[in-house]
Amino acid sequence: MNMSKNLFENVDLESPSNTDTSVKDVVAVDAPSITSPEWNDFVMTQFDESELFDGMPLAAGLRRVAELLCGRIIYSGPTQVFPPQNENSHGRATVVWKVEFENGMCFSDVADCWEGNTDDAFCAFAVATAATRAEARALRKALRIRAVSAEEVTKKNTAEVVRNANRQNQVSEGEYDDSSRMTDPQSNFISVKCKQLNINPNLLFKEVFNLSTGRKITKKSASDAIDKLNDFQRNSEEIPESIKGYVEDWRNV
Repeated sequence: MNMSKNLFENVDLESPSNTDTSVKDVVAVDAPSITSPEWNDFVMTQFDESELFDGMPLAAGLRRVAELLCGRIIYSGPTQVFPPQNENSHGRATVVWKVEFENGMCFSDVADCWEGNTDDAFCAFAVATAATRAEARALRKALRIRAVSAEEVTKKNTAEVVRNANRQNQVSEGEYDDSSRMTDPQSNFISVKCKQLNINPNLLFKEVFNLSTGRKITKKSASDAIDKLNDFQRNSEEIPESIKGYVEDWRNV
């Protein structure tokens, strides 16, 4: 007697017609609210180990996770590019980058690259490095995470580089006097960094250092402000709301 023909008689076999083959959005189901305190930690768990360097996300990982959580990217590119101008610019390049998603969300940010905030191996590619940093900053803004991207970090002590540049630019002989007026390189650095972070320089000096830009800003005060701006760049969540809003002509106020 042939028993094989009855082997599956009482078994309910799944087929394309009775099986749910639709894509399951597991990420959306498991995700906390974007305004939840757990959101940052949740986003960081979405990165593969290969997309992290010392715990910081790489730009390539930010692109993938941004599309995973925010939707398909329909545009990502520079809107403004400022290449190094002359030898006095210390090789500084600045790029503004815009990222637009299919759902209409749009984010942009600015970043710079110069010999004081970039490892030597990448200084020769100032525009490209600034572009990658700006894109990463825009994607971080889209993802609402506190982590700094790996491409934004340098092993150099930027504040110390600025101090050394100020000492070398001294026209007069004798020892470096940090009680004299803020130098142009310090002022330019503060302007660029405040613009990146959307900080009003006048309010930075007034509220953080209890100083008025109407009075003389010393080299020491400018150096302290640069240190604080570097701290803010590493953790933008610490920037007080009361000092936000960059002002272009702050030195003339």
